[in-house]
Amino acid sequence: MTACLRIFCVLLWALVPALGQADSRRIALVMGMSDYQALPSLENTKNDATAMAAMLGRIGFDVTLSVDAGVAEVEQLLDDFAFRSEVADLALIYFAGHGIEVQGENFLIPVDAKVQSNLDVQRQSMSLKRLLSAVDRARTMRIVILDSCRNNPLGDAIALDGGNIETASVAGTRGGGGGMAAANPDRGTLVAFAARDGQVALDGSGQNSPYAVALIEKMSQPGLEISLMFRQVRDRVLEQTGNLQEPHTYGSLTGVPFYLAGAAEGEDDVASAPAIDAWAALRPDQEAQLLALASQGDTRSMLGLAYIRLNPNEGRFDPVAAVSFLQRAADADSPEAQFELAKLYERGTGVAVDHLRALTLYRAAAEQDFSDAINDLGFLHYQGGLGLPADPQKALGFFERAADLRHPQAQFNFAALIDDGLIANKGPEEAAYYLYQALRSGSSDVLNLLSERPTMFTDETRRALQARLKQNDFYQGAIDGDFGPGTQRGIRRAYGIEE
Repeated sequence: MTACLRIFCVLLWALVPALGQADSRRIALVMGMSDYQALPSLENTKNDATAMAAMLGRIGFDVTLSVDAGVAEVEQLLDDFAFRSEVADLALIYFAGHGIEVQGENFLIPVDAKVQSNLDVQRQSMSLKRLLSAVDRARTMRIVILDSCRNNPLGDAIALDGGNIETASVAGTRGGGGGMAAANPDRGTLVAFAARDGQVALDGSGQNSPYAVALIEKMSQPGLEISLMFRQVRDRVLEQTGNLQEPHTYGSLTGVPFYLAGAAEGEDDVASAPAIDAWAALRPDQEAQLLALASQGDTRSMLGLAYIRLNPNEGRFDPVAAVSFLQRAADADSPEAQFELAKLYERGTGVAVDHLRALTLYRAAAEQDFSDAINDLGFLHYQGGLGLPADPQKALGFFERAADLRHPQAQFNFAALIDDGLIANKGPEEAAYYLYQALRSGSSDVLNLLSERPTMFTDETRRALQARLKQNDFYQGAIDGDFGPGTQRGIRRAYGIEE
């Protein structure tokens, strides 16, 4: 099969139903650190973690609860969770315990850590980066919640390298002398702090911290969109603490609405609906909240409002208004808004057709590593579109870049190009790697192709994929290139279907 045909076959198969969909998996790792061996104990963290785990279980999460874990146990928990998150729609970590900022980086401290210096903290604690890496490959959404922005348990005299110090704590607080450092997670990942950077958070006078109480109340509320949910948590904590503590979130969620507790009674579940339909199902009171947030510069709210006005089945259909919302978000450097606005200029929806403007917007989104834009630029260069000359060689660079950013369609296309021998210095091992990653990313197209038409790939690539499945304990059979029942079962397991 020629490269020209192979590169488009995933599009032709996109309308074919998958053999089976992975369960709508929402997994959570909840950690509470209370009985510290070398630091002041905390009163409510165990209660907070237990209550949080129970609530998440009630709303459909597969929850792992860990209380008073040591360094080694936490490392194992994070390794296991990272592997499971690859086939999860949403991966969430909640940590309640001592947290501290060291040289601009946030660390969460296990109960058996014996920390007397910055170096001890770095060696015996989990960095926020470590927690982010554990949720990084979840398919739809990634959330890390730190109920640990508390007073520095080591006091202000923490040693920069070695040496002993006097430990100190302030009653009623947990972790970081002036709070924890601001976070900058990747797109599609949200980091929620109990208190904004530079503040400390209260442990509370009851059984739970004010932040945990607000989270448990709001996260369990059906029909409450996630960005608005965290906004309401913020307002509730400010109210309960007399404005002494202001929770804060960092990062940018995708433009797809999400409901942690599902739809409200009597409302349709939009979990698998396209963004344009899911946003249109938003209740009027929440749309009003989006308008208020958009007026304050929140680009995700602008995106949601644009999607609502791009839905032709809604009485609110207004493509000109949608262009206005997208333009504001694009001007604020939202890559998703730039990408969506590019499509409108390409089609002439709400604006006059302007291919040069569309291409400029696609490139702006690609410069921010927005994989959809990078993949589309690959096709535009491959075919010659928007005034570009056909340049398959240049397209390869875009496909590889999008594939390395875990864009499932690009992963398949790049695997096919490698299999066709069109990518220098890459062979069956690399083709199998990208096919495996596309399965783990949740590509039903790749699942269908490998199940129904495996011989479209060379025997060498099929054997390499079998070896990779075996390496990850999804397959135990022979490495023979024959995709029989055992290999097919391994492919489905790698995708996330357990039988």
